[in-house]
Amino acid sequence: MRADRASRNLGGVFVGHFAVAFAAKRISPPASLGWFVAAATAPDLLWPLLLLAGIEKVSVVPGATAFTPLVFDRYPWSHSLLMTGLWGAALAALAHRSGLPRRAAGIVAALVVSHWVLDAITHAPDLPLWPGSSPRFGLELWSSIPATLAIEGLLWAGGLVVYLQARRPRSAGDRLAFWSFAGVSTVLWVSGPWSPPPPSPQALARLALVGWIVVPWAVWLDRRAEPETGAP
Repeated sequence: MRADRASRNLGGVFVGHFAVAFAAKRISPPASLGWFVAAATAPDLLWPLLLLAGIEKVSVVPGATAFTPLVFDRYPWSHSLLMTGLWGAALAALAHRSGLPRRAAGIVAALVVSHWVLDAITHAPDLPLWPGSSPRFGLELWSSIPATLAIEGLLWAGGLVVYLQARRPRSAGDRLAFWSFAGVSTVLWVSGPWSPPPPSPQALARLALVGWIVVPWAVWLDRRAEPETGAP
């Protein structure tokens, strides 16, 4: 029961980042969607590891914002603007060494940095520019549930539409693979504000590690799709 309570508060973190990853596939069709999903969510994939190591800190404060009960006390190594740039450069270099064209690797780097930009729209003012003493930014979209659902929802729907303009699932089973990813992500996101808060930061961090499954899941569903007729 405690694990279930924590897991239902993870969805709001991801769908906006998924949206830009799916849209990026249209810009660089030969690249695997897995690289783009890994890039767009990279700070959130690193974050639970740093929480468990005690390097970063989060507090569970019911009512902290309308959309999430999390207060991000300290996460400069995963979520500062400077570090997202460095993580982006590192991931782009790894992607290029693994065979990704230079242009696609550049998109990977940009997607990692886009994570900070999108978080700066939704979060309270808690996002630093660099580790150490830094101003913190956040436009507090999460202070309004209707505005969050409308803006993030439109972004998520738009990302899916752009992806489907470039890639088409080949069969009924392939469509199920695609829409299961979209559906599970959407349900977790929408249910977040009405779910009980995580029982502890440690439980949240352990369950946030489940987020790593989205990368192979994205690789798998992308392989089950083919280029749409007329797509670049």
